[in-house]
Amino acid sequence: MAYQPSQKTKKTVLGIGGIALLAGLNAPAALDLAGEKYHAYRISRPEYQAKYGSWSRIDIPEKYRTNAIHAALLHTGKVLIVAGSGNEVKKFDEGSFDTILWDPKANTFKKIPTPDDFFCSGHAQLPDGRLLVAGGTARYELLDGETQRAGGGMRVKNENPDKAMFLKKGTRFRSPAGVEYVSRFDVTVPKAKRAQKVTYNRAGVMQPWQTQVTASEVRVFVEAAEKGPMSVTETQAQYEVVGLKGKDNDNTYGLSEKITMDKQDFQGIRAAYEFDPTAERYVPVAPMDKARWYPTLVGLDDGRVLAVSGLDDVGVIDPGDNEIYDPKTKKWTRGPKRYFPTYPALFLTKGGKLFYPASNAGYGPADRGREPGLWDLKTNTFKKVTGLRDPDETETSASLLLPPAQDQKVMILGGGGVGESRRSTPRTAVVDLKKDNPVFEEGPSLPQGTRYLNSVIMPDDTVFTSNGSEDYRGRSASNILKAQFYDPKGNVFREAAAPTVGRNYHSEGLLLPDGRVATFGSDPLFDDQQNTKLGHFEQRMEIFTPPALHRNATIRPALEDGPRLLDPHRRATYRTGHPERIVKARLMRPSAVTHTTDVEQRSIELGLTKGADSVTVEVPKDRALVPPGWYMLFVTDADGTPSEAKWLQVK
Repeated sequence: MAYQPSQKTKKTVLGIGGIALLAGLNAPAALDLAGEKYHAYRISRPEYQAKYGSWSRIDIPEKYRTNAIHAALLHTGKVLIVAGSGNEVKKFDEGSFDTILWDPKANTFKKIPTPDDFFCSGHAQLPDGRLLVAGGTARYELLDGETQRAGGGMRVKNENPDKAMFLKKGTRFRSPAGVEYVSRFDVTVPKAKRAQKVTYNRAGVMQPWQTQVTASEVRVFVEAAEKGPMSVTETQAQYEVVGLKGKDNDNTYGLSEKITMDKQDFQGIRAAYEFDPTAERYVPVAPMDKARWYPTLVGLDDGRVLAVSGLDDVGVIDPGDNEIYDPKTKKWTRGPKRYFPTYPALFLTKGGKLFYPASNAGYGPADRGREPGLWDLKTNTFKKVTGLRDPDETETSASLLLPPAQDQKVMILGGGGVGESRRSTPRTAVVDLKKDNPVFEEGPSLPQGTRYLNSVIMPDDTVFTSNGSEDYRGRSASNILKAQFYDPKGNVFREAAAPTVGRNYHSEGLLLPDGRVATFGSDPLFDDQQNTKLGHFEQRMEIFTPPALHRNATIRPALEDGPRLLDPHRRATYRTGHPERIVKARLMRPSAVTHTTDVEQRSIELGLTKGADSVTVEVPKDRALVPPGWYMLFVTDADGTPSEAKWLQVK
């Protein structure tokens, strides 16, 4: 008789088979978990961290979490994290604007009252240590199909030489046919200009002086009072200002520009402020002449600041009407006229010229303002620089003035095609501006095509690069969890520990006074590979500790007592217990970074003299090399281990 298993045996066999089947199905997950645990174990080992560095996350209390759009290191050692409305329409509509002040040393946070929407503004360090913040958001974009009311620019004229006219938001402009448009912003139209003019009759006899009045003009964005296409107009017409009477009505009127139902881009503001790091508050200064959204602000060798590019008050890219801020007068004047796409990277170089490596953050046509070159502000001439591979993929690229700044070499890293292009490049290239005819030369390739790469100059003259994404705004889960060091002398990359938080659009990285690197932000379009789940803003912060601080944390060089100003010979002396360990000194300008653009950071090689218990550093006199302002002073040992920074003001 054939053997028949009992019911108990059947259950046992089925149980064993079920367990085996489940084990087979779960094997990949189990292996993944085991792999993750081993990876976590491996990267926590001292020998690994001594070679590659390490990452850690900062615990941010919930009420201080914000969308980090901009980040700037202040000479107090604190970091200003600016969100404004943070790319959130709801916050913009509510007038809820954020700025957070973070103290990395104490790991404390503070909310700062934010008077305007600084989302996508520009910023630059000033000689006295204040941070200039200018521009921002007046209105969010409306995409094709979202526009319900016709909109466009209205040029408002004032022919009265004795009186400026203030027209508040909501002012109505009425056409002869009765069509009305409503202004979306307050606007002040200055007095008309009065000039005296002499004329002559046919006999050549001088006639009595005549007064000539030239109307003043400002532009304001308006929307149709009624929804629908009936208010679209392609022709210019004169509009009365509803509610004005008498002479005001005679002298003040509107001239419409093209008013359409087309897509409406972001619009900029004219407002400008200085952030005071001591009082920890924004201080208003004179507004810019032009409204700007996505502008670059770059410090010049005389301490003034040049503002370039940006979308204006009706969402049109600035044609090149650049302007200069003087921190002594707190006012703006006209600068040399030149067009750039938005957020162009402009680096102060020899002779006060600005080098444009073609890095930018996006708005503008693909065939204009995309070529790299050297801009002489005094003659307003632009000398193009050739040799760049993938020249049509410089948008959202990283770039920087390589250390030390005396070498006058500028590097560009990665980038992508114009707009929402899926193309990205692993290309890096370096140009030596000391040559009579500088040309870009190939650098080592990145691991893959990369947009939004964060690049940070380190005290040991390397460049730490991290994160980014291969596709536009991290589409298709394309964030790159990699980091590497670039060695300018060897022109090579070497691997660094990988970050655990992805960063793409609206992300930043900057050097802290203790020698670590902080990374913030990220604003992906989607949160999944299939591009079905809308992205959320990354509010976690990560800190990278470089390898040298793991190897030599207890014996790192240290500067003790010393001045915060240079002596008449541009020197400063600091006490130190072991001057024999110190081999280099670098003066490093603090970052002010957004949209992969950081034109502030630079590292200057200093003269170094050692005493029995002190070191003396000497700062170069060239203001184009060392523009006035506050700097971090780092010294390093032969292993590249940095001291903690001392703050030093250069006037």
